[in-house]
Amino acid sequence: MNNCWQPIALQPSDFTARADHFDDARRIVNAAIAILDQGEDLLRALSAENYTRRVPLAFNACIGGHYRHCLDHFTSLLRGLDADEVDYDHRERDARLESQPDFALALTQQRRAQLERLPLGALDAPVRARCEVSYAHGDSPVTGSTFGRELVYAIAHAIHHYALISVMARLMDAPLPEHFGVAPSTVAHNAKQAAR
Repeated sequence: MNNCWQPIALQPSDFTARADHFDDARRIVNAAIAILDQGEDLLRALSAENYTRRVPLAFNACIGGHYRHCLDHFTSLLRGLDADEVDYDHRERDARLESQPDFALALTQQRRAQLERLPLGALDAPVRARCEVSYAHGDSPVTGSTFGRELVYAIAHAIHHYALISVMARLMDAPLPEHFGVAPSTVAHNAKQAAR
């Protein structure tokens, strides 16, 4: 007889591990919400002119283009939770997100509200992630993942684009929220160094 389906005895450490798991899930969701909050602060701080202005030293890109790109990843991810596949290659790329800060702010608030309502158990949901990573032509590879792992990716991806946005804003002497574009680990490291 196969014993793999037999009940197992639970140890007190099993419950601790589960509590830690939900603490981790809560930290990830809170981090995603915080990243979108930072985006809202950015959108309120920048003028429409600074949001859409092309910066020659940054490949002639605009802050709005980088911000739209970040928000597209969160949108793809949230849509993928229902579809069981997150497709990062077929994003909407809505030009209004690049040119209308108020429109971008409204959509950011909607995505943040979705994350605030997200049950923590959703982070364990298996998803397939499609993303082109090769310069060779062909179908984009698909990998197995979880919603939580993809949410971590969306957060890290946004932090790096926020860093680019920060550089672009500084080149224009545009105002930025405090710590905008700085990784949480860097903020923590700098605080430790300052405390010494």
